[in-house]
Amino acid sequence: MSAVELESRDDILIITLDRPKANAIDVATSLELYAAFKALNDDPALRVGVITGTGRFFSAGWDLGAANDGEAVDADHGPGGFAGLTEYFSLTKPVIAAVNGLAVGGGFELALAADLIVASDTAKFWLPEAQLGMLPDSGGLLRLPKAIPARLAREMILTGRRMDAAEALALHLVNRVVAPDALLDAALELAASIAKSAPLAITAARDILHETEALAIEAGYRHMRSGAVPSYQAMLQSDDALEGPRAFAEGRAPEWKGR
Repeated sequence: MSAVELESRDDILIITLDRPKANAIDVATSLELYAAFKALNDDPALRVGVITGTGRFFSAGWDLGAANDGEAVDADHGPGGFAGLTEYFSLTKPVIAAVNGLAVGGGFELALAADLIVASDTAKFWLPEAQLGMLPDSGGLLRLPKAIPARLAREMILTGRRMDAAEALALHLVNRVVAPDALLDAALELAASIAKSAPLAITAARDILHETEALAIEAGYRHMRSGAVPSYQAMLQSDDALEGPRAFAEGRAPEWKGR
């Protein structure tokens, strides 16, 4: 039985992790999730992905049952890394994590790999790996210190400290906190807002953000202007870059072609 359900709503792909009881992720589930994110990436009709879970858990992270059955701690989780997204660096379309509950270990790392996070007010985030003799090496060590104050990130990594949705919102770790029954609608509303923008502009923005996040502003400008970001050059030379101003001047909605 598949652990991943897909639903298309217009130009948005909803990816639902449904693997009771805790949406834990083994190698097979990682490969299913990667296939879902690749389907998002490869389908020109899809603009944004939303990843969510069922039940109390967004995801409990690595399936310790599978580990007990022999799945290695350093198992190959496929081209997208753990959960199909944490190392999918060539993905060209934005993903929103709709965190419906507990995001634990690799489940938290899956959420961190998304572009935006909408959380239920019941959500909690933590990284218990050090207490289990492991490390959050599917993005927790690398992404969390860039998302919240570094010393707090270190505390969460070293002690397993838990963060609730209200604190996550106060620290800007998440973009929205809503009631559980409003979660998917809130994520879809945010996704629809993204989908109104030109697709080449969205891809270029994501690439520039990723490639310049460790650079000083002046160095970031040099990199962006150097021609080293192909998606930025494609956007500048696109028909859509002409269509946007033209549509604005004519008082109509733009008709994006993605070229």
